[in-house]
This record gives sequence, C-alpha cells and structure tokens, in this order.
Amino acid sequence: MTVAVAHQGTNDSDHVLLEALREASARGEALAVIHVRGAVDEDLEAAVSAGVSDAVERVAAQAGVPAVPYELHVAAGSADDPTSALLDEVDAVKASVLVIGARHRSPVGKAFLGSVSQQLILEADVPVLVVKPPR
Repeated sequence: MTVAVAHQGTNDSDHVLLEALREASARGEALAVIHVRGAVDEDLEAAVSAGVSDAVERVAAQAGVPAVPYELHVAAGSADDPTSALLDEVDAVKASVLVIGARHRSPVGKAFLGSVSQQLILEADVPVLVVKPPR
C-alpha cells in the first residue's frame, strides 16, 4: 500500500508533506506525491520532479523523519476542479490513505464557494487525513 499526498508545489504546503512522510514512515509504506496541473508536458514534469525531490529531502531533514521511498505522479486536470484527477491517481497508486491540506474559510466562503478539500473528504474511497496550517 501507499500513502498519497496532494502536493501544491509551494513551501506553504511543507507541513502537509511532513505529515504525509510521518504517516508513510509509521505505516511502513511508500509515499505517492500527487501534483495536479491544468496541462502536463515533459518540461513541467521535470521541473515539478526537481521541486518535489528538494521538498521531500528538506522536510525530512528538518523534521528528522526517516526517508521513505516516494514517487511523483503529475496528473492533468481542470484548474477549476482538480478533484477528479487527484482521486483517479489515488486509485491508481492503491493508496491506503490520502493526506491533504486545508485552509481556513469564512462561513460565507463555506456557504457559497466549493472546497476541493471538502470534495476530497466526501468522495475519496480511502481515509483522508486533513492537515491544518501551523499557527
């Protein structure tokens, strides 16, 4: 089995990657880093791969988390709705759990705007670990 993590490719998502590394280490599983983009080409995939490699090494070293094997999965999906592409990749890697980040939204935002995190929680066929940003 594999721990899947939705990765946005920003330093702001390091805390999500850290929790995914901890979860994979605790379970003795590999990590699948899933990055959804509007379009995918070889240049983009190479750039994302280099960034993910740097992020995994940096986060693991800073937190003292043992290294776990990981694979990058770059998927093409709609910028407006990355949920389907992400869930397809979660199924493809046979994930045991999906780790995602969540941002705080106001009550108005919750009422009127769709949330990718909320969709993932409701539609995923595996347990979803939601990681809030550190304060």
